[in-house]
Amino acid sequence: MLWQVTEASAQRTGQPSGISPDSTRRVALLTHMGRPAAIAAATRLIEALNAAGIVSALPADDISALDPRLAHAMTPLNKPVTLEDGIELMVVLGGDGTILRATEWALPSEIPLLGVNLGHVGFLAEAESSEIDTIVAHVVERSYTVEERFTIDVTLRDSKTFKSAWSSYAINEVSIEKASRERMLEVLVEVDGRPLSRWACDGMLVSTPTGSTAYAFSAGGPVVWPGVDALLVVPLSAHALFARPLVLSPTSTVVVGVLDVSRTHGIVSCDGRRSVELHAGMEIEVTRGKQRLRLARLSQAPFTDRLVHKFGLRVEGWRGSADPAITAIDTPA
Repeated sequence: MLWQVTEASAQRTGQPSGISPDSTRRVALLTHMGRPAAIAAATRLIEALNAAGIVSALPADDISALDPRLAHAMTPLNKPVTLEDGIELMVVLGGDGTILRATEWALPSEIPLLGVNLGHVGFLAEAESSEIDTIVAHVVERSYTVEERFTIDVTLRDSKTFKSAWSSYAINEVSIEKASRERMLEVLVEVDGRPLSRWACDGMLVSTPTGSTAYAFSAGGPVVWPGVDALLVVPLSAHALFARPLVLSPTSTVVVGVLDVSRTHGIVSCDGRRSVELHAGMEIEVTRGKQRLRLARLSQAPFTDRLVHKFGLRVEGWRGSADPAITAIDTPA
């Protein structure tokens, strides 16, 4: 689903934009502070937003690491962000990893994230750091759309009592991987309350369409367009006759349990950021997330263009264009 955010629509009561009811506009900024290029871009962005009368909200540690002359243009950012904080948008400077970190701040309040790529592929990012002036113009005018993405909720529980021991969420995927390199993990996978398959494997993934171009792609899973609501199940190096990637209904429930015969336990990781151990007698349940990730988009370019650009796909074919002179020789009169 796409929301068109404009100056007029943002001021209407009930618009899901998180915009502050007072006259002060606030935009959150999350930066990869380990990169000088990101700090330089953040400084330029804060200065430009300040010139437009917009206050930048940053984590307290980030504020202390920036030029103190910008102190008047910044305010501390709470974690997680709430609607009462009056934040209308979060701009994220970094790669996809920084954007995933930003969801821990913004997802509970469904504040849109605008990714500015300073990484490698940057599938979640919308713009490049060289486009700061353009980004500021769109933020000031509120001339961007908001795209909603499917998420997943993850619960670790006792397989007999179903008592919950840990829970989290994922934007890309939840992975279950073997804790011991020299052993295989024995798991039983259930879908919608019915056993699907038992695998001896390195692990497995349950991914969102957003994550289909991340870990799941590297593991041989399909690329799923972000407008599709679905769950992907991707086995990792399974020793089995049937171990194909699966695309499930968005309403499906996936349960993965470690069997007693497994000679190692598993490590559960959500987006590579939040992890817990999965031992025999425990299982994880994966369902559609209660919240949706909201990404700000500056252009209307379809996902096909993004896929071609990010992966450098050869739309002209790997053989290249034919030489007209050779074609004329090879073509019979």
